[in-house]
Amino acid sequence: MSRYDIDSLDNRDERHVARTVATLGAFVSRYFRSEVRGLDTIPDGAALYVGNHNGGLLMPEGFVFGAALYPKLGINAMPYGLGHEVAIALPGIRDIVVPLGAVRASHDNAMRLFARGAKVLVYPGGDIEAMRPWRHRDRIVFGGRRGYIRLAITAGVPIVPVVAAGAHQTFMILDDGRWLAKLLRADKLFRLKAWPVTLCMPWGVVVGPGLVYWPWPTRILVEALPPIRFDRSGEAAAADPDYVRQCGELVEATMQAALTRLAAERAAK
Repeated sequence: MSRYDIDSLDNRDERHVARTVATLGAFVSRYFRSEVRGLDTIPDGAALYVGNHNGGLLMPEGFVFGAALYPKLGINAMPYGLGHEVAIALPGIRDIVVPLGAVRASHDNAMRLFARGAKVLVYPGGDIEAMRPWRHRDRIVFGGRRGYIRLAITAGVPIVPVVAAGAHQTFMILDDGRWLAKLLRADKLFRLKAWPVTLCMPWGVVVGPGLVYWPWPTRILVEALPPIRFDRSGEAAAADPDYVRQCGELVEATMQAALTRLAAERAAK
């Protein structure tokens, strides 16, 4: 039984963060030939990092970003990650990611963190983006989800887009299996809308989202874009569907333009 409560904001352990970065940072950087840009644009104080989600449960872009972020800007720039409760509560996984700063994804947890002046990381695409097919590897796939926009507007915090290219090529998803998720009622039982068919090392072809795999050594580029600040904030603005839609379209278009540019750069080398 894990000692960690995934709704507690007091589990992050800087010594654990420092050890993880020291242990994995250099390896991750070399293995993925990674490059992280734009860290100088990250503002002080509370902010919402918004990333594109890749690589299934592994999410290599998160480790690449954190390994570069912590040595340069320190613990205050490191985000608390809003995680799917099924993923972060898995035995073994919880004891790794919760002391790094993972908490259950909820509006209340995020607002409490913002009140402390903390930075929060969210992947709006969730499982449908992390398990998107290979042919969509260079697309932002948020599936119409705009909760992150309402969150940022309500709290009055800037959004810092963090875009990763190449991280979804650590394995190959042949089909996202949304039809299979419905057939198995995974959307009802586990809040999972994808049940993918994946080709990965060392397992070969796998059906379902649950295996930790060995990633292919693909090159990963990550870029933190300049903060996006909205003209309006507060609950009334967050309750305006047209305003939320406009803000969401701005964020997604900005991120897609960056992903297209980074993917083209990877392809040229």
